[in-house]
Amino acid sequence: MTEAAIKKENKDIARQYKELLRISYQTLTDEDKKLIRSAFDTAVDAHKDQRRKSGEAYIFHPIAVAKIVAAEIGLDATSIAAALLHDVVEDTPYTLEQIEEMFGETVAKIVDGLTKISSLKKDKDVSLQAENFRKMLLTLNDDIRVIIIKIADRLHNMQTMDAMRPDKQVKIASETLYIYAPMAHRIGLYNIKTELEDLGLKYTEPEVYNEIFTRIKESKEEQDAYIREFSRVIENSLEREDFVYEIKGRPKSIFSIHRKMRNQNVSFDEVYDKFAIRIIYKSEPYDEKFFAWKIYSIVTDHFRPNPTRLRDWISSPKSTGYEALHITVMGPKGRWVEVQIRSRRMNEIAEKGYAAHYKYKQGNVQEEQGIEEWLNRLQEALENPEVNAVDFVEQFKLNLYSKEIFVFTPQGDLKSLPKGATPLDFAFSIHTEVGTHTRGARVNNKLVPLSHELKSGDQVEIITSENAKPNINWLDYASTARARAKIKSSLKDEKKEIAEEGKAILTRKLKSQKIPFNEKIVNELVVFFHLKTSLDLFYRVGIGKIDNQKIKEFASSRSNALVSYIKSKIKKPVVAEDLDKDEITSKYDQLVFGKDQDETLDYKLASCCNPIPGDNVFGFVTVSDGIKVHKKDCPNAIQLQSNYAYRIIPAKWIDSSQQDFKAVIRLTGIDNLGLVSEITKEISSNLHVNMKNINFESSDGIFSGRITLVVKNNSILSTIINRLKKINGIDKVSRE
Repeated sequence: MTEAAIKKENKDIARQYKELLRISYQTLTDEDKKLIRSAFDTAVDAHKDQRRKSGEAYIFHPIAVAKIVAAEIGLDATSIAAALLHDVVEDTPYTLEQIEEMFGETVAKIVDGLTKISSLKKDKDVSLQAENFRKMLLTLNDDIRVIIIKIADRLHNMQTMDAMRPDKQVKIASETLYIYAPMAHRIGLYNIKTELEDLGLKYTEPEVYNEIFTRIKESKEEQDAYIREFSRVIENSLEREDFVYEIKGRPKSIFSIHRKMRNQNVSFDEVYDKFAIRIIYKSEPYDEKFFAWKIYSIVTDHFRPNPTRLRDWISSPKSTGYEALHITVMGPKGRWVEVQIRSRRMNEIAEKGYAAHYKYKQGNVQEEQGIEEWLNRLQEALENPEVNAVDFVEQFKLNLYSKEIFVFTPQGDLKSLPKGATPLDFAFSIHTEVGTHTRGARVNNKLVPLSHELKSGDQVEIITSENAKPNINWLDYASTARARAKIKSSLKDEKKEIAEEGKAILTRKLKSQKIPFNEKIVNELVVFFHLKTSLDLFYRVGIGKIDNQKIKEFASSRSNALVSYIKSKIKKPVVAEDLDKDEITSKYDQLVFGKDQDETLDYKLASCCNPIPGDNVFGFVTVSDGIKVHKKDCPNAIQLQSNYAYRIIPAKWIDSSQQDFKAVIRLTGIDNLGLVSEITKEISSNLHVNMKNINFESSDGIFSGRITLVVKNNSILSTIINRLKKINGIDKVSRE
């Protein structure tokens, strides 16, 4: 660099430092300024020879992180100093002991926590980011500021990611959406959470991001005019009541608009609430609630409210500490508008999270209960050594974004659950034993299915039975992390019990075929039945999937036939352009893999997103289940790209022929009492069959029925049809 360029850079560094002091949310004393100056000088010295990928001096990064911590999050001088020093121990010759000697124990402890998170090494067997996440949560026991500074660090990295390689951008953005945005949300940093989500979308789905960004930009003028029109209607009434207030329009984030478009399957123009209007009023603490409802009354005097869209977060604040009154009203030109009513204090808490709590807590005896409860809930999971890191992240994340509902026990105790919770979630929240022995539930004294969605104010009673136990369907009914984890654990134990029985049955079946039971034979059976492990084999024998007939087939194919069978399953590479479209049948793969798209590999279609030919997809190499193919916009794509980037392989469809998973069968016959029950019982007793739709009509003693099934293959469908034909009264069964 030239001398002039160095001079200019030093000037910029000094200017950024002055701005850091100027924009601090907290009032800085002379002692605070001395601490920050000392941290700044140390960071400048430590990073003097380092540069970022963009070419700028590295010191700009810690200063930017400190500015986010100081202004956007609003933490104290200790946090600002720790933010300036957050990379010093990790990246430079400075030691933790030196930092403690110069800045004291608290700053050193925070820097140590940040260094530990960053210094975790990548392990092929364990997700780096999941371990990072677990580590981050463990540091909460020392100081929550570790996590807050880590979030600020990630925000600045996301803001300056243009210089990175595209694959690196996708990985970091996926991690951000997977871990850091939910963490920011949980701590109450809504502004940062929104920016992280938008930046995450910018790099994971750039086309979607740019399209929505352009549309928002184009409609900004119209939006501003609408907010002015809305404000004019209520300004006179607010001023007549002597309110000191401001009205702001807040556009919905790009990420939330995209989520709404995807979830509701609507276009940009059909998303009606693309922005919210905030009324922020000045008030003494004792008048806050009264003023909020007074403003509510004024707004609803002028605009008709939607009674189902009232959210009172003032009487019952969110567990993040968020307080506000949300109403949706019919605004000018017949458009629904969300109006958020907040005091200045509430607004600061919404923007700064727990940092604003600290500011307003002075002289207030009330503890930060939200964060204390959160830490206590975490402790149990953190101390459980059996929980896999990735499972832990998934369990923890399940409830991060959830809105809360409040329900009552039969005794009148109040329980908080995430929105969408069912009686099963409620049962497991009381006790694991109650959950695992749930037989039914009453909500407001009425019997309801276990899949019933609870609403705020419901009184829930769980009916238990010693004989009741979880089944696989329960996973469809449970939404909380705790309930799902306990159900999975119970099902796993049951599978092991069935496998033990299956092992004994298999030993007898092999003996009858004069085949010894040993490891070699078990391995041959696993290969023959296309399974992954001996546990899968024993389990399938235990549930009757592998019966006497199949064991006989294995026995007769053990000699030369077995060798030719295995050889026939070994695929030769197929080059996409050499394939004649008429030749592509079920014996060929329909996907090609790899950067050059010249590999054909065995794969399975992921059930979470059910890709079909023509979808944009990628391959994911699982530990025990081969390659799973996911859609690029699969709900799990972000998580997989974040945790296991090294297992992602490019994939592309080479033909548009459709694999058929749904089948419709028609039945006719003589109408008998209990016939429908017998038919459904027969179908449900077959493994891997799901009834999507069932319709029966009866006329003059003759019935006709139509059932839509989801099956794994044709042989299972044939088995079902043959079994249905044997039911007394059925005349004809055919496939549509």
